[in-house]
Amino acid sequence: MKLPPVPAVLLSIVSVQGGAAIAKGLFPVLGAAGTASARIGFSALILLLTVRPNLAKLNAAQWKAVIPYGLVLGAMNLLFYCALARIPMGLAVTLEFIGPLGLALGGSRRALDILWVVLAAAGIALIAPWSGKGIDVPGVIFALSAGVCWAIYILLSKRAGRQLPGQLAVSVGMMFAALLVLPAGIIEGNFGLMTPTILVLGVVLALLSSVLPFSLEMQALRKMPSRTFSILMSVEPAVAALIGWLVIGEQLKMGQWIAVICIVIASCGASLKSKAVNPPVEA
Repeated sequence: MKLPPVPAVLLSIVSVQGGAAIAKGLFPVLGAAGTASARIGFSALILLLTVRPNLAKLNAAQWKAVIPYGLVLGAMNLLFYCALARIPMGLAVTLEFIGPLGLALGGSRRALDILWVVLAAAGIALIAPWSGKGIDVPGVIFALSAGVCWAIYILLSKRAGRQLPGQLAVSVGMMFAALLVLPAGIIEGNFGLMTPTILVLGVVLALLSSVLPFSLEMQALRKMPSRTFSILMSVEPAVAALIGWLVIGEQLKMGQWIAVICIVIASCGASLKSKAVNPPVEA
């Protein structure tokens, strides 16, 4: 099914956050690492079966590009799920967005970008657990670490994209992401609790969080300027907060909603001048 670019991106965002809501439902059974393993493992399997990359034809330069790309992809998703297990979806996605936002603003010399930095800093300040009570500190650290990985991933995706076509890079990269994440899921030790229902939910999670949004975004980017794409992606923290509230009943305090809005506005503003690589499908 072919969709116009804007609805395709918006559906991609809803799909990713719907997948995050499913993931939160799996945490009590599989744990954060087990759920990340299921998502990345099934995503890798689906992409390898559909793309069917010929690994024997990859040269040394391509391997050097795609291996770190995949490992950082795996680390980003594992850290994000560890955050998601501890803090609400809206806050986790908002904090994770600090990574690509910092990358977009890095090295800027425009006076207007000071405003976006101030807004982003205000958002972080509103979320930060200054009293040590309320918001989970390890959850915040996991989310910010996932954001750092996301910024690195954007840079590595540009390098991998120069060496391999998009679908090939993602399918091979996802394979290495699975090699990183699966041991963490095994160590967590909850795979023995896997039931047919949990197995089906794991496949749905992979489809919603990786396969479907990747296809929709690739479709949209053929016709949409990267700047427009980045601006649309910037609303994802707000969408995450809304889906968390509507689907799984997560409540944000007024200050936390203001933090989400501040970072969304900062991300949109930074995207107006950004020429960086398009944000990838994130956790």
